[in-house]
Amino acid sequence: MKSFLVIGLGRFGSAVARELASLGQEVLVLDEDEENVQHIADDVTQAIRGDAQDEAVLRSVGARNFDCCIVAVGTDMEASILITVMLKEMGAKYVVAKAQSPVHARVLERVGADRVVLPESEMGQRLAQRLVRTNVVDYIGVSDDFSILEIHPPKSWIGRSLGQLGVRARYQVNVLAIRHGEGGQVDVTPQANQVIGADDLLIVIGTNENVDKLVEQH
Repeated sequence: MKSFLVIGLGRFGSAVARELASLGQEVLVLDEDEENVQHIADDVTQAIRGDAQDEAVLRSVGARNFDCCIVAVGTDMEASILITVMLKEMGAKYVVAKAQSPVHARVLERVGADRVVLPESEMGQRLAQRLVRTNVVDYIGVSDDFSILEIHPPKSWIGRSLGQLGVRARYQVNVLAIRHGEGGQVDVTPQANQVIGADDLLIVIGTNENVDKLVEQH
């Protein structure tokens, strides 16, 4: 289990926080708006009201101790840049920052964000992937070289275990998790003896080339 700090509870931040929590991760959220905090409190590990532009607030929640900090502040570009800078200065391990535009993204990269996301652009990529590949349930471009896919398993995999299939050795991809049916329970630590069912969805990560080869197995 990893720990995540999500700063900003707009649509993007709330969606990320809830999805991480549903995957069994430790999630602390931080937002200035009390209503936003209360609305998500039951869905995450801890929800705190506070101004993330105040360095003392970031230190009080132990920002530097999280495996990943996600700066999901809304339309305030200056705030997102300031928060990103403070997180990196205080030693945050990995900072993901949401950008409003390509220019904003370049600034965030220059001030030290480890990864910058442009939600509208990435949503477009995900839609295109789902339209072209009917077996792809979801797509996340991790970088120019790596992707995470949620896919229906190849028919030849059903009824066989991960160990029998030798997924990592044969396809050079890793199975991060198995979702038992759409919207179902997620097994975030699948073991080698885990048998793949017909309704299972596999969350896999690998180079774009290798995940493409895997998808072609269908």
